[in-house]
Amino acid sequence: MLRLLSLLQTHRFWTGGELAGRLEVSERTLRRDVERLRDLGYDVDAVRGAAGGYQLRAGGAMAPLLLEEDEAVAVAVGLRAAANGGVPGFEDTTLQALTKVIALMPPRLRRRMAALQTQTEGMAWAGGPVLDPAVLTTLAQACRDDEAVSFAYTAADGSATVRRVEPHRLVNLGRRWYLAAYDRDRQDWRSFRVDRVEGTPTTSGQRFRPREIPGGDAAAYVSQGLRTRPRQHRVVVTMAVPAATAEASVGRWASIEPLGEDRCRMTMDTDTLDWPVLVLAGLDCDFEVEAPDELHALLARFAARIRR
Repeated sequence: MLRLLSLLQTHRFWTGGELAGRLEVSERTLRRDVERLRDLGYDVDAVRGAAGGYQLRAGGAMAPLLLEEDEAVAVAVGLRAAANGGVPGFEDTTLQALTKVIALMPPRLRRRMAALQTQTEGMAWAGGPVLDPAVLTTLAQACRDDEAVSFAYTAADGSATVRRVEPHRLVNLGRRWYLAAYDRDRQDWRSFRVDRVEGTPTTSGQRFRPREIPGGDAAAYVSQGLRTRPRQHRVVVTMAVPAATAEASVGRWASIEPLGEDRCRMTMDTDTLDWPVLVLAGLDCDFEVEAPDELHALLARFAARIRR
């Protein structure tokens, strides 16, 4: 039945002969197992006749979740990571889900999970914005369904507005989540920090025709917007490292300009200079700070502290 469900969950139409052949059972056994899935709450449509077959459709209620052993372990591992602060705001919800999954596992799988839990250590991320699960899931569904939404939003300068948008994609950058969307009132594309959305977004029930996002890539659009918005500091550093190496490490957060085979210039706009210090230390190469002067002083203080 698990193998049958795995095939049906592709949501394609399967002929009875195809399914019976894949499962190496008779068509009579196949019909019996389809009936068992229906009894469990799965809506399986059947078409009779020589070209008949089966197709799974979404039901009106959540059917029991049937997982193969490796799938169950993978789900539990993912939930454990989330419960440890992988997505701030989801810890309690994922811990409850993890408890239910482990309770339903057979003893041998519970032993595997117990070994994983007792023999590994983790540290929750601190300082990241806390997300409301209802906000994130409502926006994700609206993106999927091409449904317009409205929400109260607090901008970086503290101003409060109500935005009416056509949601395009959710983008996860580091510890923050962003919504790339077309703002109907401003008639332009915008990106919104999800943790600054106040309350649960209101869905309109109105479908829209998706627009083409500038550049064709939501993650690139959000990243570019973060780079170009006004920041407190513009950091310019020449580094003795190939541009490709620097791009692989910090390309999301900075612009890299090749200056030769083994040299490049990094330009980064930032509100804090701590991040450029960590970037430069992590690249492990010689470098020369062109700007700002404050970065010189901060690097000197870090170096002196490390030497002590």
